[in-house]
Amino acid sequence: MSAADFRAIIADREVRIREAWVKTMEVRIAREVLTECQKVEGVNHYESCKDLAARYVGLLHDAKVKGYRKIDIE
Repeated sequence: MSAADFRAIIADREVRIREAWVKTMEVRIAREVLTECQKVEGVNHYESCKDLAARYVGLLHDAKVKGYRKIDIE
């Protein structure tokens, strides 16, 4: 493995980790918006904030920060 290959691997790793953190921050912002909506709407938040809650739950599926190591269990 040459130095250029190693640099490419490191750059790819950093891009993937950065993208994972961006997704995590999107979830955090969505959660803050949902919490604010629930506080403002009070007892009507089930109906008024339904779309925000659905978006938050949808974002949760992809929002985990994964490391760069892959372990083969097979």
